[in-house]
Amino acid sequence: MSDTLPSFEDTTDFENADRGFLGALVPGAVAAADGRTVWDGDVYGFLKAECPDTAHPSLWRQAQLCSRQGLYEVTEGIYQVRGLDLSNMTIVEGERGIVVIDPLISTETAAAALALYKEHRGDRPVTGLIYTHSHGDHFGGARGVLPHGAEEGVPILAPAGFLEHAVSENVYAGNAMTRRASYMYGANLPKAPDAQISAGLGQTTSLGTISLIPPTVDITETGQEETVDGVRIVFQLTPGTEAPAEMNFLFPDHRALCLAENATHNMHNVLTLRGAVVRDARIWAAYLDEAIDCFHGRYDVGFASHHWPTWGHDNVVEFLAGQRDLYAYLHDQSLRLLNEGLTGPEIAERIELPPALEKSWHARGYYGSLHHNSRAVYQRYLGWFDGNVAHLWEHPPTELAKRYVDVAGGPAATLAKARAYAEEGDLRFAATLLDHLVFAEPDDAEVYGEAKEALASVYDRLGYGSENGTWRNFYLTSAQELRDGVSGDMVDTTNPEMAMALTVPMLVDSIAVRIDGPRAWDEDLTIDLVLANEGRRRLTLHNGALTHRAVEGEPRTPAGLTLTLGKAQLLGLLAGEELRELGIGVEGDPALLARLFSYVTTPDPRFPIVTP
Repeated sequence: MSDTLPSFEDTTDFENADRGFLGALVPGAVAAADGRTVWDGDVYGFLKAECPDTAHPSLWRQAQLCSRQGLYEVTEGIYQVRGLDLSNMTIVEGERGIVVIDPLISTETAAAALALYKEHRGDRPVTGLIYTHSHGDHFGGARGVLPHGAEEGVPILAPAGFLEHAVSENVYAGNAMTRRASYMYGANLPKAPDAQISAGLGQTTSLGTISLIPPTVDITETGQEETVDGVRIVFQLTPGTEAPAEMNFLFPDHRALCLAENATHNMHNVLTLRGAVVRDARIWAAYLDEAIDCFHGRYDVGFASHHWPTWGHDNVVEFLAGQRDLYAYLHDQSLRLLNEGLTGPEIAERIELPPALEKSWHARGYYGSLHHNSRAVYQRYLGWFDGNVAHLWEHPPTELAKRYVDVAGGPAATLAKARAYAEEGDLRFAATLLDHLVFAEPDDAEVYGEAKEALASVYDRLGYGSENGTWRNFYLTSAQELRDGVSGDMVDTTNPEMAMALTVPMLVDSIAVRIDGPRAWDEDLTIDLVLANEGRRRLTLHNGALTHRAVEGEPRTPAGLTLTLGKAQLLGLLAGEELRELGIGVEGDPALLARLFSYVTTPDPRFPIVTP
C-alpha cells in the first residue's frame, strides 16, 4: 500500500457532498418498533475533529464525507437521502408521485428516509420502485417505502436475474457471509476515533428489518426504455460487474445518469472480504467504457447508490474513465504478473497504480484494496493453489500452528520473538507469529492469555494505520474478540418475504447444503414434491447427497413419499410445522420426511427454514 496521497487541499469532494443540501434528520437515529436503535448517525460526531493518531488520515477524510446526512437535491426532480444507511436512497419525482431507487437495507431506515423527503418536498405516493442490483443494501428496506398492500399496481423494476442472485447469496453460504460481514463493517465495534469510523463505502450497515418485494418488470437488454409515472428511463445492463445482476440507467429528461454501484468514490471490491463469487474486473471496466459511449452527451450529472454525485458532463466522463482504467489496470497487470510466475501474495506486493490514479481520491482503497483485489484476480483465474506443491497438502491451521510454535522454541519463546518483531515495527510478521501461538492452544494458560493480548495490540496498530475501512474494521473487531470473546450480534436478515422469493429448486438446495453427509451415507430415500403450477420435483438422498430434478409426466418408479402442496406450505414444512396442520396431501410413508430432516444440520437463522 503506497504512502503517496492526493492533495488534501483539493476540497471538490466536500463541495459536491454538501451541494444541494435541504435538511437532515434530527436527531439522526432510527429505531425499530420495539425501541431498539437500528441506525445512529449522530455517533459519528467525533469526525468533525482533526484526524487522531488512531486513524489513517485518508480514511478519516473519507469517513467525514460519508457521515454527512440528509436530503440533497441532485438536479431538478431528483433527490437523494444520504447518511441514513450504508447506501443512498434516490427519489425521482413523477407525474403522480415518486419513483424510489434502492430503498436502503432496513425497512426502518427506508421509512425514515422517505419521511425526510416528504418533510421537505411534500407527501407524494410511491408510484415506482427500482432496484439497481442484487445486493441487500439496495432492496432490504423495500417495505419501508411500500408497506404490505401498497405495492398493488406499482411497477418494480430490476435487472434480469435479480431475484435469483438476491436470494441465493443469502442461502448457500449465507451463514458464513453474515458472520464475516460483522467483521467487515465493524457492526459490533464502538463508534470512536480508536474504533469504528467508517467502512469506506459508507459508515456501516443498519440493523433493522430486511424485506424483499419481487420485481414486476425485468430489464433484459441494454437500450431498453421504460416509462414509470411519466418518468422516461433508458437502461444499460451490466451483469457480472459489482453484482451478478446490475444496471446503469439514464433519465434523459433530467439529463441525469445513475451509475448504480459500478462507479463510486473509492476502489471497490473484486472480492469482498465478507465472501462472494469473484467479480470480473475485465468486464467491469468494459461496461464502464460502454457507459461513456452509450450515454455520451445526454447527462449533466452522474450519481450512484453510494457517496455523492459528480456534476458537469466532462467531469463525469473523466470520473468514469478513471474508474474504467482502475479496474482494467488491476485486471491486466495482475494477469501479467501471474503469467510471469508470481503467486497471489507476490502480485499483491508488486502491483502499484499509475501515478494519475494513485493521486485520484476516487481510486483510493477505502473499501476494496489493490492488495486484496489483485489476489482476487489471481483466484478468479487460478484458484487457491499457487502451484507450489508444498502448499498442496498442508496441515490445517491448528496443527500447523502447533508445529510452528514448537519450531520457534515453545510458547514463551514464540511470544518473546513476536513481541520483538512488533517493537521493531514488523507488525505483519508479529501478527503471523502470534496468530500461530493463539491457534496452537498451548497448555500454559498464562502465556496463552498474554499471546491473545499481544495479538490484539498488534491488530490495533494495524487497524489504526489502515486506509481501507473494511481492513480496519476486521483488525479492530478481531482485537475486540480476542479480548472480550465473540459477540453474537449480527444483521438479522430473517424475513418470510426473502424465503418466499426463493424458487423451489433453491429451497431444496438450502436443505442439501445442510445435510450431514457422513451420517446419511447409508440412507436411500426418494420424496416427490408436487406443486401447483410447478409440476413434480423428485428429491433423492443417496450416498449422503440430496439431489433433485423436475419429473415430466408420470414417474417411471413411484416415490416412497409424495407430497402435494403449495409454496407457502413447503415453507411451513421447512419451518417445522406438522403435515396435518398444513393440510398437505400425503401419499406413501410420511416417516421418510422425518428421516430426511433428521440429517439436516446447521439451521440457517436468516430464513424460517430450520431443522424440525
